[in-house]
Amino acid sequence: MSGDTVSGGLFERLNSAGLPLRYVLGLLGLVVLAVLPLLSELELGIGVPGVFVLVVDNLLLLKLVAALYFGMFAMSWDAVSGYTGQISFGHGLFFAVGGYSSALLNIEFGVDPLLSIPVGVVLSAVAGVVIGVPALRLRGPYLSLVTLVAPLILLQIFIWRSDVFGGENGLFGQDPFLGYGGGDATIPYYIALALFVFIFALLFAVTRSDAGKVFTAIREDEDAVAAAGLNPAKFKIFAFVLSAAVGGLAGAMFVHSPVGGPRPSELMSVIINVEVIIAAILGGMGTIVGAAVGGIFLSLLQDALSNMGDTVAVPILGTDLSLVFSLPIPIHEMDFLLFAVITLVLLLALPGGIVRAGVRWGRRAVRRFGDGDDAVATDGGTEAPERRAYRNYREDLRGDDDEH
Repeated sequence: MSGDTVSGGLFERLNSAGLPLRYVLGLLGLVVLAVLPLLSELELGIGVPGVFVLVVDNLLLLKLVAALYFGMFAMSWDAVSGYTGQISFGHGLFFAVGGYSSALLNIEFGVDPLLSIPVGVVLSAVAGVVIGVPALRLRGPYLSLVTLVAPLILLQIFIWRSDVFGGENGLFGQDPFLGYGGGDATIPYYIALALFVFIFALLFAVTRSDAGKVFTAIREDEDAVAAAGLNPAKFKIFAFVLSAAVGGLAGAMFVHSPVGGPRPSELMSVIINVEVIIAAILGGMGTIVGAAVGGIFLSLLQDALSNMGDTVAVPILGTDLSLVFSLPIPIHEMDFLLFAVITLVLLLALPGGIVRAGVRWGRRAVRRFGDGDDAVATDGGTEAPERRAYRNYREDLRGDDDEH
């Protein structure tokens, strides 16, 4: 019932265009991201006074720049692993190839980022072909092993040729994209947001196309796809190369932003390969919007934990006062442990991902605050009581399986 809309009630008045609920939530999120710099200029915050207020300033916008590029990276991983089921444990390789190649061209040869970034994207796609063509002929753990070993080899090459790649310290002196470096983060933020929306729209369109349907069919039963007369390898390679190109674009834009740089610790460490997988699964694996949300959320969570000290302030509701607790160990010294614990709890509590959980909660809110006797269907609309009861029971047990 993905095409149905709400008929009657409060939701209809707020959603005059008749969009499915998940689209409404996505548009609301996009609007919030779009107006954040305006709140920064007005020195306003987001939240509930006396409970929690997030101050929107230049520093927050810079953090969101990094989060948006990591969200792009997570979407690129999900496009191949979430949809075709070909799990890649070394996707950071393409992030690094795009970032390093663009930075090298810019630093060593003076190529403007407007030209070096597309070259980085092309080289990432070529790397996707070189790795994908032989690797995707394999299945199961063999494919995963190839994708895991490849970036480790590249990392050792980077360290071995430290005279070219800067070794563990990386490279310095790359030009910012369009000349917007430090200072006001508004322009870099809108550049990152515009590119994020473009990549989201591109991958969303691809995964909703006929090719995207073949992707999911390969994930479910590759032999059945071959029996239907289609070549699974061709579609897997297409998904892999597209994913590599998008990952390379994210890496190239990241190193030319005010928050990134061409350094192994930022582009191709083992941790990055793990984080992108966690982000996609936490947001909702097999859904582009889930990977996008998961990437942004995970990036902001890591930043928050790494910048916390040895005190925790808990606001007292309805007042401007807070209870302050001192910790024996600063949080930033155990940030990775806390990060692992928090993500584990979220994965167990939200098995379908953040996005599916959010849509479920949104539907319940619509049903609770709707007017009249109309019942909200899967994406809005009305339905028979017995079907509604069955659907609600299924959603509560398993979550949604229809979100893309």
